[in-house]
Amino acid sequence: MQSPETNSLQMNKTYCVIMAGGVGSRFWPLSRAARPKQFLDILGTGKTFLQQTYERFLKVTPTENFIVVTNIKYKELVLEQLPELKEEQVLLEPLRRNTAPCLAYALQKIKLKDPEAKLIVTPSDHLILDREEFINQLENGLNFLDSIEALITLGIKPDRPETMYGYIQIKNRKEFHNLDNLFKVKTFTEKPDMEMAKIFIETGEFYWNSGIFISTVAHFMEAFDKYLPEMAQAFRNGEHLLNTSSEVAFIKKTYSECQAISIDYGIMEKATNVYVLTAEFGWADLGSWSSLYDKSGKDKNGNAVSGDNALVYDAKNCIVDISDEKVAVIQGLDGYIIAESNDVLMVCRREDEDQIKKFVTDVRIKKGDSLV
Repeated sequence: MQSPETNSLQMNKTYCVIMAGGVGSRFWPLSRAARPKQFLDILGTGKTFLQQTYERFLKVTPTENFIVVTNIKYKELVLEQLPELKEEQVLLEPLRRNTAPCLAYALQKIKLKDPEAKLIVTPSDHLILDREEFINQLENGLNFLDSIEALITLGIKPDRPETMYGYIQIKNRKEFHNLDNLFKVKTFTEKPDMEMAKIFIETGEFYWNSGIFISTVAHFMEAFDKYLPEMAQAFRNGEHLLNTSSEVAFIKKTYSECQAISIDYGIMEKATNVYVLTAEFGWADLGSWSSLYDKSGKDKNGNAVSGDNALVYDAKNCIVDISDEKVAVIQGLDGYIIAESNDVLMVCRREDEDQIKKFVTDVRIKKGDSLV
């Protein structure tokens, strides 16, 4: 067990990058381009996803070591919801280019402040029910970095075949202290079809990819140099412009030239020194109505109803979210999403949820951007 002094030193050397630039279109019509899901209290907890994410990591990262990377249009939302952060802790992306450029930008900024820092990279829209176990696994990962240069991810023991998550296949167990849940990664597989997902579950070798990554700043940068060299060089070329009045123009130009690619595809799937800490801490990637339905409380008919403004009769297996200003009467439906927000009502079969992005595109074309 580490001493309080050692823990305090590690905490001061640990940074957390929260990726909060997505539009969350699969949660439409609640999630809109003007206020995506990470800025909403979809779970009714009194805290938005972003606020919950920030508070979750305060156990391992001091406030001054947080970086939130978001789209330029969400700057004020971030500062409004996380008033503890300084303006320079919010990095603004001019374009959406997936998560690899997001991390590359953050790495350059953190390197200037502390080139020996450890780093946790996390999405902003996850549900974590067992915070104590979650923090325990983060600390295990951070400690492991003291003994080896590695990229680490957290893998979640699956309880069902799931086609919306990525999977990690484990190899041999890694001896480290008394851990029995640290493994070398064999493969990453992104969102398999149902038949393949069932095979993954049957083998017992696969875990869900949480999308939470841990490493040192230096080793992350080495990985970028090896697997995404053009992107790494593009951000390195303007290192002298960061924290100056020229930073905004440099980032705008760099993002316009960057490949749109995720950390998973760009680095983790290619790297040979990736390890996974397998764990169960009540995790869910709340990226869709179905994932919210799975984690919501339900009535005797399997309906997950948010608020008191929905009157449900002879319906089952539905998820219903109605705003405080409206009353909805729902009768006789089975397996539907009924979601209303301001000027939009959506009624969609849960099994057809993958069409929501098409609905959003059609609404934009026919009715304009204000509704999406």
